Amino acid sequence: MEDVVFLFDVDNTLLDNDRVQRDLSDHLAKHYGERARDRYWSLFEDLRGSLGYADYLGALQRYRLEELHNPKVLRIANWLADYPFADRLYPHALDVVRHLGSHGPTVILSDGDAAFQPRKIERSGLWSAFADNVLIYVHKERVLEDVARLYPARRYVMIDDKLRILEAVKQHWGDRVTTVFPRQGHYALDPAELERWRPADLSVDAVGDLLKIDAARFVDSQ
Repeated sequence: MEDVVFLFDVDNTLLDNDRVQRDLSDHLAKHYGERARDRYWSLFEDLRGSLGYADYLGALQRYRLEELHNPKVLRIANWLADYPFADRLYPHALDVVRHLGSHGPTVILSDGDAAFQPRKIERSGLWSAFADNVLIYVHKERVLEDVARLYPARRYVMIDDKLRILEAVKQHWGDRVTTVFPRQGHYALDPAELERWRPADLSVDAVGDLLKIDAARFVDSQ
């Protein structure tokens, strides 16, 4: 039983996923055309609506079935697999992990598929930075009992760019969790999202700002 465990989201929390998507859009438009780009993202959104998480390779497979006679499409997967995710970490993201990790275990708690999301976390260097403490679910806010079983603690700190997730975690753990909201990415800056959900316990402009906060406060608040 730890005093505190720090739970980190990945996309738009530690890693600028909006930038990744822009780069993918540019790549698709340049090498396959704007029609291919638009069709890929349409399939992507349809799949996310049905699965509940982003499935980049699943959307690519669906697009490939529509373009079976275009062998160039097969190289899109290589671009995704080889993407330099380490270059898309937010400034001081790894420093924050080390900073908070001096007071308790740090754990990735992410949503995603079973192929591309692990690849992203591995290629970015996050898997190593978190010493293999990586959890990837379909709906992480629905499996918090499993999280507590794997990483038992008296208190948790949840760091996520989505207020929807932070509110769900707060409803489940109550005062046992401190929610931290880095205002990064399109979800965190969407006025409708900000109005729809309750504020987090702590908000920062960027994840790197957590370096300015004494991590002992998360332990002492129990």
